Amino acid sequence: MERRRKYRLILCLILICALVALFICWMLYLWGRVPGMIHIRAGVQQQLDLNVPVSGTLYRSDADTQEQTGETAVPVSGRAVVQEEPQRSLSVDLNGPLTLYAQEPDSYTMELKLFGLIPFKTVQVEVIEDRTLIPAGIPIGIYVKTQGVLVIATGEFEGPDGHVNAPAARLLKEGDYILSSDGEAVTGKAEFMRRIAESGGKKMLLTILRDGQQFDISITPEPNRDGEYKLGIWIRDNAQGVGTLTWLDEDNSFGALGHGINDMDTAELMNLESGSLYNTQIVAIRKGENGAPGELTGVIDYDEDNRIGTIEANTEKGIFGTLDEQSASGVISSAMPIGLKQEVKEGEAEILCSLGGEPELYSIEITAIHLDHDNVNRGLEITVTDERLLALTGGIVQGMSGAPILQDGKLIGAVTHVLVNAPNRGYGIFIENMLEQ
Repeated sequence: MERRRKYRLILCLILICALVALFICWMLYLWGRVPGMIHIRAGVQQQLDLNVPVSGTLYRSDADTQEQTGETAVPVSGRAVVQEEPQRSLSVDLNGPLTLYAQEPDSYTMELKLFGLIPFKTVQVEVIEDRTLIPAGIPIGIYVKTQGVLVIATGEFEGPDGHVNAPAARLLKEGDYILSSDGEAVTGKAEFMRRIAESGGKKMLLTILRDGQQFDISITPEPNRDGEYKLGIWIRDNAQGVGTLTWLDEDNSFGALGHGINDMDTAELMNLESGSLYNTQIVAIRKGENGAPGELTGVIDYDEDNRIGTIEANTEKGIFGTLDEQSASGVISSAMPIGLKQEVKEGEAEILCSLGGEPELYSIEITAIHLDHDNVNRGLEITVTDERLLALTGGIVQGMSGAPILQDGKLIGAVTHVLVNAPNRGYGIFIENMLEQ
C-alpha cells in the first residue's frame, strides 16, 4: 500500500508538471501570436484576426493630450475607431476579428489580459501614414568606417628581456571602441598604431566606448623584442562587403540588408562613423550546399567616381541612408504599397534580386510567420521554390541579404538569413520593422 501511494504521488507530480509545461508552452505560443507592436495606416480600416483568448483596454499613449482633448479609440460594432469622445479608454477583444481605424497618425497602448483576468502583454499601436516604396533588388558594394577603432582581441608579446608583456590585459577587451588618445580623436587604425609606436613608453590616456558607456583609462605601451612599442591589441577600423538594396523612398532615402553590419570577430554591431555605397558587378556565384552557404562575388571599385550613396545608420534592422540622384533614377521598379504584418499570409510570394544582370522576380513560399519573434530579423520563414534560382544558387546565398520580398502587389519584407544546412530555406524581416528606423 505504501508503495502504491508513492507511485500515485509520483504519477500525480508528473501529471502536474506535464500540465504546467503544456500551459507554459501554450502561453508562449499565444505570446508569439500577439505582436508587441502593431502598425495601422491612418485613414484606412485595418482588421486584426489573431484569434487569441485575450482582451483588455486600448488607450491613447499620450495621457496628457488625451486628458486635454478627450480623443481616444472607441469600438463600434466590433471596430475600434478614433474620434472625438470624452472616453479615457475602450475595451478590445482579440478572440475574434477586430477592425481598427484612426484618422491621423498617433500612438496608442493596449493592455491585454488572458481570459480577461491574467495580465498578459502590453502592445503598442502606432498609426502611420500610408506610404509606397520602390523595391530595388540591386547589388551594392558596402564600406563602413567605425567610430574610432574597434578592439577585436587582446594578447601578449615577448619583450626585449624575454618577459611576456600584456599592457592591455584587464584594461581593454573585445568589443571596445577607442575613441581618442590623449585628448585627440582616433581617426583610423594606421594613425593610432603610429601614435603607440611613437609614445616612447609614456602612459597614454584613452577614451573608451564600452556597451554604450564612455570612460577613460590609462595604459602604458611596452616594447616587443624589436624595441617597438605595442599595447597587445588587435584592432579594426572598417568593414566591406556585398549586399542588396531593399527599397528607395520618394526622397531617395534607402534601406538595405535587413540586418546590421556586425564585426566578423566580435559579432557585435559596428558603431558607424561614416559609410558609403558603391556600384558593384556580380562576377561569380558559389552555389549553396548543405553545410556550406553559397555566395555572390562582386567586384567593387572603392573610388569616389564609383560611389552611389551615403550610409547614415547601421542598425540591427538594416543599413539606411541616401542614394544619389543619378543612381536612384537607375532603379527601374515601380513604387508599390507596403504590406503590414497583419496583411502577410503564408503561401506564395516573390523575391527581387540580381544575379549579374537586371533584377528579376523569383518565386518563394512563406512557410511561417512570427509576429513577435525574439529575433526581429527572423519574422518570416521562407523557402525558395523557383527552379531557375535553385539551379543557379541552390537557394539563398550570401549577398542576397536585403532582397525585397513581395506578396499580393505589396512590399512586405526583405531576405536576411539562409539556413546553413538547407540553403533553399531562410528568413526575412518584416518591412515595417525596417521602416521603424
